[in-house]
Amino acid sequence: MAFPNSSTPLLPRDSTFVTPSLLWKSGAILATVGMLAGAFGSHALKRRTGITAEGLSAWGTASHYAIFNGLALFVISMHPRFSTHRFAGPAIAGGGFVFSGTIMALVLWKLKFFGPITPLGGITMIAGYIALAF
Repeated sequence: MAFPNSSTPLLPRDSTFVTPSLLWKSGAILATVGMLAGAFGSHALKRRTGITAEGLSAWGTASHYAIFNGLALFVISMHPRFSTHRFAGPAIAGGGFVFSGTIMALVLWKLKFFGPITPLGGITMIAGYIALAF
């Protein structure tokens, strides 16, 4: 395996990796996960022992961000320029999954090692939205 250099970038120079279809499907999965998580949080999670009001609030935040990012990916997938942006869509999708997923893991299983990972997902997600400006 060759190491990346100027002739072998980490992200391919052409936009074949990022397609409108990939973004649409990522948005569909993220929005679905957010809706399922919201329903689970509203009905089953509050009955679980050890779940605090703060945990329920964090769960709601995670599910809302998943839905909003999924909807944003739908819109981005239809944009003539940004639907093939090499960084923006994947950063929003990946950052959204990491951000929401680690919050949900923290609430469900109290896995503290996910705590420092959550902001990395948020920063990646924000970087994806900022990249849409360029």
